[in-house]
Amino acid sequence: MHIAEGVLSAPVLLAGGALAAAGVGLGLRQVPESRVPFAGLLCAMFFLASLIHLPVGISSVHLVLNGLCGILLGWGAFPVLAVALLLQALLFGFGGLSALGVNTLVMATPAVICGALYRLAARHGAPGVSRWLAAAAGAGAVALGVILMVSALWLSGGHRYLPLMGLVLLAHLPVMLVEALVTAVIVSALQRVRPELLP
Repeated sequence: MHIAEGVLSAPVLLAGGALAAAGVGLGLRQVPESRVPFAGLLCAMFFLASLIHLPVGISSVHLVLNGLCGILLGWGAFPVLAVALLLQALLFGFGGLSALGVNTLVMATPAVICGALYRLAARHGAPGVSRWLAAAAGAGAVALGVILMVSALWLSGGHRYLPLMGLVLLAHLPVMLVEALVTAVIVSALQRVRPELLP
């Protein structure tokens, strides 16, 4: 889901960078000191999961786990994903530094939205429903991320990227299913062994 260097227009890069910086600032204030080691663990998990990726044009397909980050950290997903994306850009050239803000926004915004929806639904739902809510959050975060990525491409070139947009949407359908399964399994396991980590 990384957008490569040199693809997006300057206004999109600047707007994405500014919004991502605001999200990171808010996220840093929202994560209590006691949760910092846990946030580091999620950062490492995201970093490793997205290393196994398949190139799709000027983007790539890989596990994101942003829905899980949103469920567990809320706004804290912004700094966690920003750090992981920065390390991937510096160490492996994934995405690149100029697109770091947009890539952070594309992955962290759906994490925050789906995490908030999960918490709202889980608060009012039956206990056994939470794994299905987690699955929906995992798949939904990937779907929203793809929509944001396609929107960034559209704002940067419109018709030039139309064939690629369709390919990116199709390529992420199986990723959504895997994300739903992985997120549901992890949340179910945490409910049994470490329920205090869940909101």
